[in-house]
Formats: sequence, structure tokens, C-alpha cells
Amino acid sequence: MAQILNIAALQTTLIWENPEANRALLQDKIKLVNEETDVLFLPEMFTSGFTMNARLVAESMKGDSIEWLKNLASEKNMAIGGSLVIVENGNFYNRFVFVTPNGSVEYYDKRHTFTLAGEHEVYASGEKKVIINYKGWKICPQICYDLRFPVWARNVEDYDVLVYVANWPKKRIKAWDVLLQARAIENMSYCIGVNRIALDGNGYEYTGHSAVYNPLGEELIHTKSDETIYATLHKNEIDTYRNGLKFLNDRDQFTVK
Repeated sequence: MAQILNIAALQTTLIWENPEANRALLQDKIKLVNEETDVLFLPEMFTSGFTMNARLVAESMKGDSIEWLKNLASEKNMAIGGSLVIVENGNFYNRFVFVTPNGSVEYYDKRHTFTLAGEHEVYASGEKKVIINYKGWKICPQICYDLRFPVWARNVEDYDVLVYVANWPKKRIKAWDVLLQARAIENMSYCIGVNRIALDGNGYEYTGHSAVYNPLGEELIHTKSDETIYATLHKNEIDTYRNGLKFLNDRDQFTVK
């Protein structure tokens, strides 16, 4: 079990509905990521931007982007996570994939599709919460709009890291900042938010604000720039706060349907 986890989050522009071009763009940035990084996170729909034109950009779990991620994870000796459009059994999914250096792949399908943009009319909703175990760390992946629904993220599994990958627009960026911090505080976990920047093909502007918060909601790093941010997470910090304050001992018991 690793007592520390070095994470990186790549905040970047994305090329509209062009997986091949985005893989080339991201590959150049990923090759520069610090060698000691254990896990790298990419934004939501990193191969296309937040598009409703799923048929144009969708890939299978054996497609080019998954193979590309496997190769990069192996080459860089780090796990890589982010979401992309996947087609499976006739349905489209906004799917978070987590690819490790040994080629294993775990995934989470976005639970809360963004009805304001009609995402629910194009993409099937995920049905289960996922906890990924990596190097002794329990990581809970979520996607963008999921951030507004705290019951779905509630830490009943004693996970260590909650991560949101997103295309969260400038006009609602204050909510992004506040909710990321709140999710860290209420779940007594590290909370990571990875957003994109610049304009998308629909003319929406994104200003980043990718950030990492500790289990007390203290901001470790925050950026508005086109850059990769880094943070070192400490297992003993989680244990100290949880054992000392014991707030999670008083959490409610419930079932999500």
C-alpha cells in the first residue's frame, strides 16, 4: 500500500469532435508529465469536447483511444483516467475509463446526464457507483454534472479520493469551485476537479479552475491556465482527520435507487 499518491491533472483546450487530433494534442502534453506521477486525470470527453453528436465520435472499448491510453500508461508507468464517448450494445455512454500501466481498464458511466444540454436524450445513464482500488488507494470517479448531487457521492465506502472530470462552463464556474470544496469537506476525502479551458464548438467558454482539496476542504492547488497541475496526497492525513474528528461515524444510512 502506497502511503502517498502523486496525482496530476491536465487542464487543456480540446479540439471539437476530433478524436485523432485530440489524441495528438494530449500525447504531447502527457509526455511532459512528471515521471513520479502515479495517476494522471484528463477532462470529460477528452477526445471530442462535450458533444451531443455521439455517433460521430463514439468508440468501442477496443477502439483507438483505449489502445492509445494503454500504450501511454505503460510508457509513462502511470494510471490515466478521463471520460470519452463509448458505444456499447447499441447505447452511447459518457464513460470514465481508468487505465493502468499493466493494461487493465476499469470504468464508470456518468450517472447524472446533463438534461439542460439534452445529454439524457443521447447518452444512457450509468447505474452503479464505482470505487477503483489502485496502489492501496480507493478512488471514486464522477463526471461533471454528478457534482451537483451529493447523495450520489456520499462516502459510504470510506474512499480516499473523489475525482470529477468535467466540461464546466465559465458562466457557472462559481458553483464548480464551491461544490468541489463542499464534496471534500462532507466526505472527508481528497477531492480533485479536472476541467477544460477555451471555447468549444457550440461557443461555450471554459475557464478551467481545476483544483485539489484536502479532506478539510483546504485548497492545495487551483489553476485557470493551460497547464498540468500536481499534488501529493497523503494517506496519513486522511486517517488523522477521520480518526480525530470522526464525522463520518455519524453519517446517515441510505440506499440509492
